Amino acid sequence: MNIRPATAADSAAIGDLLQQSWGSHIAVAHGVAYDATTLPAIVAEEDDRIVGLLTYNLQDDELEVVTIDAPAQHRGVGTALLKAATETAQAAGARRLWLITTNDNLDALRFYQRRGLRIVEVRPGAVDESRKLKPSIPQAGAYGIPLHDELVLELLIGQHRHL
Repeated sequence: MNIRPATAADSAAIGDLLQQSWGSHIAVAHGVAYDATTLPAIVAEEDDRIVGLLTYNLQDDELEVVTIDAPAQHRGVGTALLKAATETAQAAGARRLWLITTNDNLDALRFYQRRGLRIVEVRPGAVDESRKLKPSIPQAGAYGIPLHDELVLELLIGQHRHL
């Protein structure tokens, strides 16, 4: 597996993966609608095919992971992408990497916490507000859990021994 920054040549494959994973290239979090196809990205590649994607927003001294997609789970793709994002943050002088997941996403909560990220905030009703920007967000998510809240997780750069 090769982990590398995305290039313009990847744009069609990135758009396809975002559509497959999110139903759209628009990602909504903390009241902001992102066109994920325009964000910097890191891709995981096998046999000249993109098998994973992480998009991010680097602002000031923070790197926000906007989307992370590794459709073939339990193969190390997500971990490799998260590690590369952490290295990108560190190289840019960022003090923290952070992301948002939702209250239904139990698998993601397990994944992130096992890699050293910590829950630092719960935003009750934030997904209900995001649904106003992106009406296609479902009422129920993984495991049939009602989808209402955002959870913020962070990793302080330099404290990522779990990756």
